[in-house]
Amino acid sequence: MVSAVSASGNVALVQVSSDDYTNPDSNHRTEVEADTFSFGSTIVSTFQVGRYFNGGATNNGWATSTDGGSTWTRGYLPRTTRHTRLGTYDRLSDPTVTYDRAHNVWLISSLALRETPSIHGVAVIVSRSTNGGTTWSAPVVVATGVDLDKNWITCDTTPASPFYGRCYTEWDDHAAGNRIYMSTSADGGLTWGPSRTTANNATGLGGQPVVQPNGTVVVPINNANASAVLAFRSTDGGATWSAPVTVSAIARHVVAGNLRSLPLISAEIDGAGKVYVVWQDCRFRRYCRTNDIVLSTSTNGLSWAPVTRVPVDGPGVDDRFIPGLGVDPATSGAGAHLGLTYHSYSAANCTVDTCQLNVGFISSTDGGVTWSAPLQLAGPMSVRWLPLTSQGYMTGDYVSTSFSGGTAHPVFAVANPPSGGLLDVAMYSPATGLVVGAGATASSSQGAAPVPAAAAGPPLTDR
Repeated sequence: MVSAVSASGNVALVQVSSDDYTNPDSNHRTEVEADTFSFGSTIVSTFQVGRYFNGGATNNGWATSTDGGSTWTRGYLPRTTRHTRLGTYDRLSDPTVTYDRAHNVWLISSLALRETPSIHGVAVIVSRSTNGGTTWSAPVVVATGVDLDKNWITCDTTPASPFYGRCYTEWDDHAAGNRIYMSTSADGGLTWGPSRTTANNATGLGGQPVVQPNGTVVVPINNANASAVLAFRSTDGGATWSAPVTVSAIARHVVAGNLRSLPLISAEIDGAGKVYVVWQDCRFRRYCRTNDIVLSTSTNGLSWAPVTRVPVDGPGVDDRFIPGLGVDPATSGAGAHLGLTYHSYSAANCTVDTCQLNVGFISSTDGGVTWSAPLQLAGPMSVRWLPLTSQGYMTGDYVSTSFSGGTAHPVFAVANPPSGGLLDVAMYSPATGLVVGAGATASSSQGAAPVPAAAAGPPLTDR
C-alpha cells in the first residue's frame, strides 16, 4: 500500500509503485511507460520496471486501485523473466492492460524478449487476474516470432454486442517490415486464435484497438516509419481485417534533449462509439518549430474528421509530446468528457543539459470542441534524471489516462534527482481524480497550415 506525497507540479500526487529490483544489468531505480484501464471503481496500471539501455525491462509491474484511485496495491508480473521464480524470458517490454467484463478477467499484455543473438521480441504474452487485478497468473502465449514489437490489447465490454467478451491483441512483426497482426480470444485470454493480417498485409507500429458498442473493432495505428496515422477495422469479431485508410499525414518536429519520443498515437472511444485519436504534430507551427497535440475523430473508422489542435498553451509550455488520452465511457457525443495527459518543455530548443520536462493535463466536456486551461501535474524534471536508452532518455513511448467515477486518473513516470548512484523514477498518480472542464476554456483550432512532407525512413521499432 502507498500513501499520498507531494511531487512538484500543482497537484498532490501518490506514488503507486517503485523499482525494487537490484540486478546489475539494467537501470535502477526506474519505472517507465505506463498504461491504464478502468472499470467501475477499479483502475489497473502496468509499466516497465528496471529499464535496460538496449531494450525492455527486468519485468513489467502493476499497480491497482479498487476504490477509484484512493489507495493502491502493487507488484510485478509472476513467472515472466529470469528475474522471477520460474520465469523463462530475459526481459519484458510494452505493457498494456484491459478488462474482459464478460469473463471478469483483467489482462496485461507484454512483449517478451530474448537477449541472444540480439535483443528481439520473441513472444506476445498475456497475464490474467481473476480477482480484480491484485494477483496475476503465469503468462499465456498469444503469438511467437523472431522479432515482434509493440503489442496492444482490448476487449469488447458491451453486453449487447454480438462479440461481447471477445478480446483483441495487436502487434507488428519488425522482421517483416512491421507487418501488422491481430489475434482474438473468446475465453478470457486463456487461448488465442491464429495471427491474422489486414486485407492488404499492411505494415504499421503502435496500434491501439478500440471496440464500438456494435462490436466493430477500430485500430488506429502509425505507419511503419511513423510518418502517417492509419486506421483499419473488423466487423466480424476479428475473423477478417480491412485494409487501412489514412487518417492523416504526420508533421514531425524532433523533440530536443535526446528525449525518446516518437509521434505514436493514443486512441480512445466514447460511450456511443466515437473514436478519438491524438498524437504530437507540428503542422500548426511556423517552420514546424514545435509540437502541438492534435486530434482527429471518427464514428466508423473509415472517414475521419479534419485534424484540430488541442490548445495546450500558456506560460512555460513551448513543446508538447507523448500524449495519453482518456474518454469517460459514461459520456458521448457533444457531451463526451476527455482527459489528456501530455509531456512538455518550456523551451523547444533546449539541450540535454537545459531541457526541463513537465507532465500536464487538459480536459474537455464537449467532445474536444473546447478545452480547459492546462494543469501542471509534475515537473520540472531534468531529462538526465531519466534512464538512458539506445533511442534517448526515456519516460515512456506512451502514457495513459482512464476515468473512474467521472474523474480522470492518469498514471505517469516522475523523475527525482538521482541519489547514491541510482536513478529515482517511479509511477505516480493524482491523489484524487482530476475533474474535467475545470478552469478557463479555449477552443480547439483547425488551421490551414500545410502538413510538411514526412521524411522517408526505415520501419521503426520502439522496444
